[in-house]
Amino acid sequence: MAVTLSDSKSDARMKKIVACDFDGTLTTRDTFVAFIRDVFGDRKFWWGFLRHTLLLVKMFLGLCPGGEVKERIFAYFFKGMSLNEFDSHCQQFAASHHSLLRPLGIAAITQAQQEGAEVVIISASIDNWVQPFFPSVKVLGTQVEVRDGRLTGRFLSSNCFGQEKVNRLLTVYPQRSDYHLTAYGDSKGDRELLAFADESYYKPFRR
Repeated sequence: MAVTLSDSKSDARMKKIVACDFDGTLTTRDTFVAFIRDVFGDRKFWWGFLRHTLLLVKMFLGLCPGGEVKERIFAYFFKGMSLNEFDSHCQQFAASHHSLLRPLGIAAITQAQQEGAEVVIISASIDNWVQPFFPSVKVLGTQVEVRDGRLTGRFLSSNCFGQEKVNRLLTVYPQRSDYHLTAYGDSKGDRELLAFADESYYKPFRR
Protein backbone atom coordinates (compact mmCIF):
# COMPACT_ATOMS: atom_id res chain seq x y z
CA MET A 1 0.00 0.00 0.00
CA ALA A 2 1.35 3.39 -0.94
CA VAL A 3 0.90 6.51 1.13
CA THR A 4 1.78 9.87 -0.40
CA LEU A 5 2.75 12.22 2.39
CA SER A 6 3.59 15.32 0.42
CA ASP A 7 2.84 16.71 -3.00
CA SER A 8 5.09 19.75 -2.54
CA LYS A 9 8.16 17.83 -3.60
CA SER A 10 6.86 16.20 -6.75
CA ASP A 11 8.97 18.39 -9.05
CA ALA A 12 10.56 16.00 -11.55
CA ARG A 13 13.76 18.01 -11.39
CA MET A 14 14.31 17.28 -7.70
CA LYS A 15 16.86 14.74 -6.58
CA LYS A 16 15.17 11.43 -5.78
CA ILE A 17 16.21 9.20 -2.88
CA VAL A 18 14.78 5.72 -2.42
CA ALA A 19 15.30 4.32 1.10
CA CYS A 20 14.50 0.67 1.64
CA ASP A 21 14.50 -1.59 4.69
CA PHE A 22 16.20 -4.97 4.22
CA ASP A 23 14.90 -7.71 6.53
CA GLY A 24 11.32 -8.62 5.73
CA THR A 25 11.01 -5.92 3.07
CA LEU A 26 13.61 -7.06 0.55
CA THR A 27 14.00 -10.51 2.13
CA THR A 28 11.52 -13.21 3.06
CA ARG A 29 12.88 -13.57 6.61
CA ASP A 30 15.23 -12.09 9.18
CA THR A 31 18.88 -12.44 8.18
CA PHE A 32 20.44 -11.94 11.63
CA VAL A 33 19.25 -15.37 12.71
CA ALA A 34 19.82 -16.93 9.29
CA PHE A 35 23.40 -15.65 9.13
CA ILE A 36 24.36 -16.99 12.56
CA ARG A 37 22.88 -20.38 11.74
CA ASP A 38 24.68 -20.44 8.40
CA VAL A 39 28.06 -19.67 9.97
CA PHE A 40 27.92 -21.92 13.04
CA GLY A 41 25.51 -24.72 12.13
CA ASP A 42 22.40 -25.91 13.90
CA ARG A 43 23.99 -27.30 17.09
CA LYS A 44 25.92 -24.20 18.12
CA PHE A 45 23.13 -21.95 16.87
CA TRP A 46 20.46 -23.55 19.08
CA TRP A 47 22.78 -23.84 22.07
CA GLY A 48 23.69 -20.17 21.80
CA PHE A 49 20.09 -19.01 21.67
CA LEU A 50 19.11 -21.42 24.45
CA ARG A 51 21.71 -19.78 26.67
CA HIS A 52 20.06 -16.43 26.02
CA THR A 53 16.47 -17.60 26.61
CA LEU A 54 15.90 -15.40 29.67
CA LEU A 55 17.27 -12.37 27.86
CA LEU A 56 15.03 -13.05 24.87
CA VAL A 57 11.98 -13.40 27.12
CA LYS A 58 12.79 -10.05 28.73
CA MET A 59 13.03 -8.49 25.28
CA PHE A 60 9.65 -9.85 24.18
CA LEU A 61 8.11 -8.57 27.43
CA GLY A 62 9.57 -5.12 26.78
CA LEU A 63 11.90 -5.33 29.77
CA CYS A 64 15.14 -5.19 27.79
CA PRO A 65 15.91 -3.15 24.64
CA GLY A 66 16.09 -5.20 21.47
CA GLY A 67 19.34 -3.56 20.45
CA GLU A 68 21.02 -4.64 23.69
CA VAL A 69 19.83 -8.22 23.30
CA LYS A 70 20.99 -8.29 19.70
CA GLU A 71 24.44 -7.01 20.65
CA ARG A 72 24.89 -9.58 23.42
CA ILE A 73 23.91 -12.44 21.13
CA PHE A 74 26.19 -11.09 18.41
CA ALA A 75 29.07 -10.92 20.92
CA TYR A 76 28.46 -14.49 22.05
CA PHE A 77 28.93 -15.80 18.53
CA PHE A 78 31.39 -13.40 16.93
CA LYS A 79 33.57 -11.75 19.59
CA GLY A 80 37.22 -12.34 18.74
CA MET A 81 36.62 -13.37 15.13
CA SER A 82 38.91 -11.63 12.64
CA LEU A 83 37.29 -9.07 10.39
CA ASN A 84 38.64 -10.91 7.35
CA GLU A 85 36.97 -14.15 8.42
CA PHE A 86 33.74 -12.35 9.27
CA ASP A 87 33.61 -10.58 5.91
CA SER A 88 34.33 -13.86 4.15
CA HIS A 89 31.32 -15.41 5.89
CA CYS A 90 29.25 -12.39 4.85
CA GLN A 91 30.23 -12.77 1.21
CA GLN A 92 29.52 -16.50 1.24
CA PHE A 93 26.17 -15.97 2.93
CA ALA A 94 25.00 -13.49 0.29
CA ALA A 95 26.25 -15.70 -2.54
CA SER A 96 24.43 -18.79 -1.25
CA HIS A 97 21.23 -17.12 -0.03
CA HIS A 98 20.09 -15.09 -3.00
CA SER A 99 16.78 -16.95 -2.72
CA LEU A 100 16.02 -14.89 0.40
CA LEU A 101 15.47 -11.81 -1.75
CA ARG A 102 12.02 -10.85 -2.97
CA PRO A 103 12.01 -10.57 -6.80
CA LEU A 104 9.66 -7.57 -6.73
CA GLY A 105 12.05 -5.78 -4.38
CA ILE A 106 15.01 -6.39 -6.66
CA ALA A 107 12.97 -5.14 -9.60
CA ALA A 108 11.96 -1.98 -7.73
CA ILE A 109 15.56 -1.14 -6.84
CA THR A 110 16.73 -1.79 -10.39
CA GLN A 111 13.98 0.40 -11.81
CA ALA A 112 14.73 3.22 -9.36
CA GLN A 113 18.41 3.17 -10.33
CA GLN A 114 17.54 3.16 -14.03
CA GLU A 115 15.35 6.22 -13.47
CA GLY A 116 18.26 8.05 -11.85
CA ALA A 117 17.26 7.78 -8.20
CA GLU A 118 19.84 7.22 -5.47
CA VAL A 119 19.00 4.02 -3.61
CA VAL A 120 19.98 3.39 0.00
CA ILE A 121 19.23 0.33 2.09
CA ILE A 122 18.72 1.19 5.76
CA SER A 123 18.79 -1.88 7.95
CA ALA A 124 19.11 -2.97 11.55
CA SER A 125 21.17 -5.88 10.26
CA ILE A 126 24.96 -5.66 10.17
CA ASP A 127 25.96 -3.83 7.03
CA ASN A 128 28.82 -6.30 6.40
CA TRP A 129 26.39 -8.99 5.25
CA VAL A 130 23.75 -6.71 3.75
CA GLN A 131 26.15 -4.98 1.34
CA PRO A 132 27.17 -8.13 -0.59
CA PHE A 133 23.53 -8.69 -1.56
CA PHE A 134 23.47 -5.28 -3.28
CA PRO A 135 27.05 -4.27 -4.21
CA SER A 136 25.96 -1.21 -6.19
CA VAL A 137 23.66 0.19 -3.49
CA LYS A 138 24.63 2.33 -0.48
CA VAL A 139 23.97 0.45 2.76
CA LEU A 140 23.39 2.07 6.15
CA GLY A 141 23.27 -0.77 8.64
CA THR A 142 24.27 -1.47 12.19
CA GLN A 143 28.05 -1.24 12.33
CA VAL A 144 30.37 -3.49 14.32
CA GLU A 145 33.40 -2.41 16.32
CA VAL A 146 36.78 -3.77 15.24
CA ARG A 147 40.07 -3.51 17.14
CA ASP A 148 43.38 -4.89 15.93
CA GLY A 149 41.56 -6.58 13.08
CA ARG A 150 39.11 -8.48 15.30
CA LEU A 151 35.49 -8.02 16.26
CA THR A 152 35.04 -6.83 19.83
CA GLY A 153 31.44 -8.06 19.94
CA ARG A 154 30.17 -4.51 20.40
CA PHE A 155 28.32 -2.32 17.95
CA LEU A 156 30.10 0.78 16.75
CA SER A 157 26.81 2.48 15.91
CA SER A 158 23.39 2.41 17.52
CA ASN A 159 21.12 -0.40 16.40
CA CYS A 160 19.70 0.94 13.12
CA PHE A 161 16.04 0.67 14.15
CA GLY A 162 13.20 3.16 14.46
CA GLN A 163 14.31 6.78 14.71
CA GLU A 164 17.92 5.71 14.18
CA LYS A 165 17.04 4.95 10.56
CA VAL A 166 16.03 8.57 10.03
CA ASN A 167 19.12 9.77 11.87
CA ARG A 168 21.41 7.68 9.69
CA LEU A 169 19.68 8.86 6.52
CA LEU A 170 20.16 12.49 7.54
CA THR A 171 23.87 11.98 8.12
CA VAL A 172 24.20 11.18 4.42
CA TYR A 173 21.42 13.39 3.03
CA PRO A 174 21.10 16.28 5.52
CA GLN A 175 19.33 18.81 3.31
CA ARG A 176 15.83 17.33 3.53
CA SER A 177 14.21 20.02 1.40
CA ASP A 178 16.51 19.20 -1.53
CA TYR A 179 15.18 15.76 -2.37
CA HIS A 180 12.06 13.68 -2.79
CA LEU A 181 12.17 10.65 -0.50
CA THR A 182 10.44 7.34 -1.17
CA ALA A 183 10.64 4.74 1.61
CA TYR A 184 9.81 1.04 1.83
CA GLY A 185 9.36 -0.91 5.06
CA ASP A 186 7.51 -3.75 6.70
CA SER A 187 7.64 -3.42 10.50
CA LYS A 188 7.46 -1.12 13.51
CA GLY A 189 11.18 -0.52 13.12
CA ASP A 190 10.39 1.35 9.90
CA ARG A 191 7.58 3.56 11.16
CA GLU A 192 9.67 6.69 11.64
CA LEU A 193 11.34 6.32 8.26
CA LEU A 194 8.00 5.80 6.50
CA ALA A 195 6.54 8.85 8.25
CA PHE A 196 9.57 10.90 7.27
CA ALA A 197 9.21 10.12 3.56
CA ASP A 198 7.24 11.92 0.88
CA GLU A 199 5.96 8.54 -0.33
CA SER A 200 5.87 5.45 1.87
CA TYR A 201 5.16 1.83 0.99
CA TYR A 202 4.36 -0.76 3.66
CA LYS A 203 5.02 -4.42 2.83
CA PRO A 204 5.11 -3.54 -0.87
CA PHE A 205 6.87 -6.54 -2.43
CA ARG A 206 4.59 -9.36 -1.30
CA ARG A 207 2.25 -10.97 -3.80
